[in-house]
Amino acid sequence: MKPHLIVLDLDGTLLTDQQQISAKTKKTLFQAKEQGHQVMIATGRPYRASDIYYHELGLTTPIVNFNGAYVHHPKNAAWQTVHTPIDLGVVHDVVDSINTYEYENIIAEVKDDIYVHTEDERILNIFNMGNPKITLGDLYTHLLDNPTSLLIQANEVNSMIIRDHLQAVHAEVIEHRRWGAPLHIIEIVRRGLNKAVGIAHVAKDLGIPRDRIIAFGDEDNDLEMIEYAGLGVAMGNGIASLKHIANEITTSNNDDGIAKILIERLKLS
Repeated sequence: MKPHLIVLDLDGTLLTDQQQISAKTKKTLFQAKEQGHQVMIATGRPYRASDIYYHELGLTTPIVNFNGAYVHHPKNAAWQTVHTPIDLGVVHDVVDSINTYEYENIIAEVKDDIYVHTEDERILNIFNMGNPKITLGDLYTHLLDNPTSLLIQANEVNSMIIRDHLQAVHAEVIEHRRWGAPLHIIEIVRRGLNKAVGIAHVAKDLGIPRDRIIAFGDEDNDLEMIEYAGLGVAMGNGIASLKHIANEITTSNNDDGIAKILIERLKLS
């Protein structure tokens, strides 16, 4: 069988609800690698919060972080990194425009450096994975570089209102996604970026055509990736809109949904 590229979202997909890779899924992924297939991660997370799983799976491929805004190779410094941040002027425009709405916090990330507008223990606990450098205080004062991503924290109702505003006013310069529990967060990256863009870059480098890409996801930041892949698979716990466009729907992230598809499609034992 010709080599396939297996693309894995993390939260709600590769990871169980306990934030672990199940033994069966891990075994299946190692079998796939032994058969000559390539395995990679495509996530909204920064690298510092995904490297533990990269190393657990023994990966030697590039990784897509920040939903496509940062594509790099942890094992090969010579590989052409692609970092596409948001222009700082756009960030200021967005922050200015949402000040008329109710929100709880704004967070900016420059790769693995974090800028938090208002100190909040819940936010610090979520973003502390990987021990990043965290700067607290007014973003206008402290954020001097173009950020990889911008995050707006608001309650569920206000998140929807703010997303409608972003779509109406800033759609030409940004993309925005939602996070699920535990906090309602809107994630913003530069216009035109998504996981599919990053995967296409990696697949070209690996010499694997689109029809031999198998991608797994569960949320709205996986939509383009699932549509792009030759075989786009939605997890059983995935959102309805993703299941609607997926080629297949597998079992949930807690029921080895990834392993089930790979065993069938790649004829693994």
